Amino acid sequence: MKTMNDLMLHFLQDIYYAEKVGLRSMAKLAKSVENPELRDAILAHREQSHGQIERLDQVFEHMDKKPRGKTCAAMDGLVEEGAEAMEEADKGPVLDAALIACGQAIEHYEIARYGAMVAWAKEMGQQEVAALLQQTLDEEKANDQRMNEIAERAVNQRARGVDGADEGDDETDESPSTGDEPAPKKPAAKPKKPAATKPAAKKSAAKK
Repeated sequence: MKTMNDLMLHFLQDIYYAEKVGLRSMAKLAKSVENPELRDAILAHREQSHGQIERLDQVFEHMDKKPRGKTCAAMDGLVEEGAEAMEEADKGPVLDAALIACGQAIEHYEIARYGAMVAWAKEMGQQEVAALLQQTLDEEKANDQRMNEIAERAVNQRARGVDGADEGDDETDESPSTGDEPAPKKPAAKPKKPAATKPAAKKSAAKK
């Protein structure tokens, strides 16, 4: 790589490979999760990825290059992490939490790549290319935010309860106080025992 155009092409081939690898892995991810909202989010992103790949095809065309990917070891490693989680954990909230984390790691990688390419395209005066890549960048950020909301709203809480620490019939009500409850009454003070009086000393009647 000697020019920014070379750098742009290198990253473009990298993300093209990453998008196609991610697309192939999403169907298996969707089948492995338990939370229906998370499954819907994965499938929606899978459909969205088709459009993202089409936009990359257009970017290649603008650069007068044939669309092709270049093996990305980083993306392969991130996808492998998800595969290991599916092998090591049973279907349920703990696996859901793990797959959200793995999915967000992929999103963050793609956000970094698209963000850099948008900046380079603008620097080189390729406004149409920048607009295409910016559209995908915005989608990736939105997907990351949606995963974060699902994790915080439902999945993480359920995963925490799997060990049974917060389950059982003897749970106490820990609902927050509204501030209107009467203050607890203090126990009545116990009556004090009368102090013992010492007998008065007898005066001696004897006179010298």
